[in-house]
Amino acid sequence: MKTVERIKPAIIGIGSFQKLRSPPVNFLGTGFVIKDGLHAITNAHVISDLSGNTSKDSLIIMTGRGEKPELRNATIVALDKEHDLALLRFEGTALPAMKLGDASKIKEGKLVAFTGFPIGMVLGFYPVTHRATISSITPVILPAQNARQLDAAKIRQLQKSAYKIFQLDGTAYPGNSGSPLYDPDTGEVCGVVNMVFIKGKKESILSDPSGISYAIPSNYILDLLKQGGF
Repeated sequence: MKTVERIKPAIIGIGSFQKLRSPPVNFLGTGFVIKDGLHAITNAHVISDLSGNTSKDSLIIMTGRGEKPELRNATIVALDKEHDLALLRFEGTALPAMKLGDASKIKEGKLVAFTGFPIGMVLGFYPVTHRATISSITPVILPAQNARQLDAAKIRQLQKSAYKIFQLDGTAYPGNSGSPLYDPDTGEVCGVVNMVFIKGKKESILSDPSGISYAIPSNYILDLLKQGGF
């Protein structure tokens, strides 16, 4: 698919680096390049351990392909923990950037794709693309198939933050956190993969995936960009 080949250079890895650690690089999740080619979007939870001042690790992004990706230092420009988004700036020359689309135009049943690093760097640094369907547009804390599991606390939380996210009929894995969800025809980003529904124990997520994932609509990126000075 021409769209996938075109956007692959904009897909990056997010990690931490500590020279004295073995291995020195710890893969944390996926991100994608936007705007001027020197900024990237990922999930806030991907970098949660690095967003304070106590971590001895350095935040890095990984680009390129193969066994030895290029490592670049990065900094956190803006955080939106409520919508699980983070804006990063990285060093070096500009990379190809993805274009943001209008998530409000996305309807249930829409075919989409997401590209990232589902199992990290286990087999080398090679992005993987999955197809998915927007199966539901649902409140962030309320998976569509779990409506009967609501309790008073969840209802209060729902009333507090009732923004909608995309529920996907597609298999994502922990390393996909921060992957762009995009239109496979245009390559425009409509969301950011941020959660996987686990039907059993966490250990079964690779061997027995649920096939249900979630993504934050890309329109929330616009507010984050304003916070970051764009």
